[in-house]
This record gives sequence, C-alpha cells and structure tokens, in this order.
Amino acid sequence: MKFWLFVFVMICGVSASFAQQKEVDGIVYDKITNERIARVNIVNLRTGQSVYNTLKAEFKINALPDDRLIVSKQGYFTDTLKIPANNSILVYLRPTAVQLKQVNIRDTILSPQKKLLATRSEYSKAYGSNAYRDPLSLSPGSGAGISIDAIWNSLSRSGRNAERLQNVIERDYRESVIDFRFNKSYVSSITGLKDAQLTDFMFKYRPSYYSVTNDDEYHFILAIRANLKRYLRNPKAFSLPELK
Repeated sequence: MKFWLFVFVMICGVSASFAQQKEVDGIVYDKITNERIARVNIVNLRTGQSVYNTLKAEFKINALPDDRLIVSKQGYFTDTLKIPANNSILVYLRPTAVQLKQVNIRDTILSPQKKLLATRSEYSKAYGSNAYRDPLSLSPGSGAGISIDAIWNSLSRSGRNAERLQNVIERDYRESVIDFRFNKSYVSSITGLKDAQLTDFMFKYRPSYYSVTNDDEYHFILAIRANLKRYLRNPKAFSLPELK
C-alpha cells in the first residue's frame, strides 16, 4: 500500500512539473546596434536542452519559471539569464569587438586616388585623352560607349604597350589603397604585434582590395583578429623555405 502511495505521489509531482513547464519564446538583439542577430545558441541549464534561434532572431525553448538560460554566439560575450514571470525574453548580447561609428575621412580615401591621377598625368601619353576618365565614356545624347582613343589603343602596337603600362599603374593604385588602410600603426593597435612579428603577420595575411574597399570597420577588425588567431597558432604557416 505504501509503495503505491509513493508511486502516486511521484506521478503527481512529475505531472505538476510538466504542467508548470512551458514553451518560452524570445528574441536576440545586438546590444550596440539593437539589430536582431541570428544563429544564436540557447541552452537551458536545468534540462540541457539546446536550440538555435531562427534567421529572424526568434527562438522557443521549454523552461520553468526561474530556469537559467545560457545564450552564446561567436563574436559576442556569453550571457546568462533567468526566465522572467511573463515567460517572454528579450536578450541583448554585447559584441566582443565594439563597432565604431562610421567616420568619413576624405584624405584617407582621396590620397591613393590623387596619386593615381598624378601618375596618369605623368604618363599621359599612355592614356591619351583618357588620362582623367575611364575608357567607358558617356557622350552627351549617345549613351555609354567605348571611346575612339580606347579603340585605337587596342589595335596599335603602341596602344598595347600603353595598355600594359595602364595595368601596372592600376595595380599599383590598388596596392596603395590596401597599404593606406592596412598600415602598420593601425594593425599593431588591433593585434598588439610589433617589429618583425608585425611585418611577418601583415605580409602573410594581407587583405584583398575587395575587402579593404567593401568591409566596414567592424568586420574589417573582426577579420584581422581572426587571422591573428590563425597566425599565433602557427606563426610559420605560409613561410617561404630557407635558401640553402
């Protein structure tokens, strides 16, 4: 008789526990930008249940009042929170790298362009009348079209030599743009590297022209820090073999 009474009490206790447990919903935000962030992991410490939020940053997880959730995502500080009484959760994660406000520094952008224009002017014969404009020109009333100079240059031997020179100048311009943003002072302030180690890191993990001209400050810094981790794990990676 006592055994069955014990079983009955246990069943009632479990039933009451399940009755209290509900599906809790919530949304995860970036604490700095207040934008929703997706692919965040949420774990209930009591049950061990683990879920990811959706692309809309929304999630659902089974929990009791006062259960504790661990919320984590790469690039953000992990947060621990308690289930509130109303069972609706708004989570704000702080990024490990704080995004700086966008500042337009005209000289930073124009300096490589000024160098390009100066070089084009110096080698104006290689560009002809296109020293200060692109080969794809816009003529009033005629729409877009290839200029006569560009056609002539493509057909003549001197034009082909000029095209090679133009390619060299354009390549140097792109490298100048990379150097202007990915400079030693800037990279050292992010990585903490100095002297030969800094030079080695910058040589091995030099960003592309596309990355330099398209990444905002936040993502550019994230990329540098990710490459720093790879570099510190194996500083000799990508090294040239010693000459014998």
